[in-house]
Amino acid sequence: MTRCTPQRLADAERFIWLTARVLEQRRFEHLHAEGSAAAVHTALEAYRCSDGGYGYGLEPDARGPISQPLQTWTALTILDEIGRCAEDAPAICDHLTTITRPDGGVPGGDVRLGDYPHAPWIPVVEEPEGSLLSTALLAGVLHKNAVEHPWLSGATEFCWKGVDALTETHPYEAIASVAFLDHVPDRERAERAAERIGGLIREAGYVLLDPERPELARVAPGYASGEIPGVCDYAASPTSLARRWFSDAEIERGLDHLASQQREDGGWPIQWLEWSPSTALEGRPRVTLDALRVLSAYDAA
Repeated sequence: MTRCTPQRLADAERFIWLTARVLEQRRFEHLHAEGSAAAVHTALEAYRCSDGGYGYGLEPDARGPISQPLQTWTALTILDEIGRCAEDAPAICDHLTTITRPDGGVPGGDVRLGDYPHAPWIPVVEEPEGSLLSTALLAGVLHKNAVEHPWLSGATEFCWKGVDALTETHPYEAIASVAFLDHVPDRERAERAAERIGGLIREAGYVLLDPERPELARVAPGYASGEIPGVCDYAASPTSLARRWFSDAEIERGLDHLASQQREDGGWPIQWLEWSPSTALEGRPRVTLDALRVLSAYDAA
């Protein structure tokens, strides 16, 4: 079944032109209208900080000129999207080396962010520990692009240690762990770890398996009301290890639910807490591009 239909795409395109930043407009052009990768790269450069990381609200939940690990990950995913990750990653890895904690991981947030507006859930502490969530996301996209850099070796060891130690988790940490496990070279170990994490998520109920029975799912502690990931948030690609967590029927229901979430204005909604006016305004175009990517990936499978 084709879910990323021409009409759905046209509605999304109208939404992107109406509401999106230049970066998301350029990404849409590149992905769906034969736009140039160079134009995306130029737009992305506006978010690069002087230390080699990325900030300036690339992720709408952190404002100001301070680079952040998750914003740097977002930049890497866009570079991957346009085929520039391997080229630009060494300099980014040099930056990551400067913020890596003694335990080998990068923190969830930078203490300097405390001087600028940011979402209340971003950890801003004087001596942060390495974060599995942040480090796994970064390491995953770098492994996907076969990047070779000393930082990645230590980060990979940190991620394996963190993944192996999980006896409970939460949705974003699980999604980040899968991003790492989908591309780390040790495939047998990755498959075993992914299966175990999937069991933790299903046992905890942190996934919307049946959109018609949302009462069967649970909101993780600290998450916004109704912030329950669907199956396609975990298994964002049919080739992901997380695809094995779900039956064909669950995947089909998840894809139908994702497609149905497109609003009349052509965009998809955000699921997390709107802590500032920019959260939905800047977040929805990116979420819309993500939804189109997932639907297109499963259409092509």
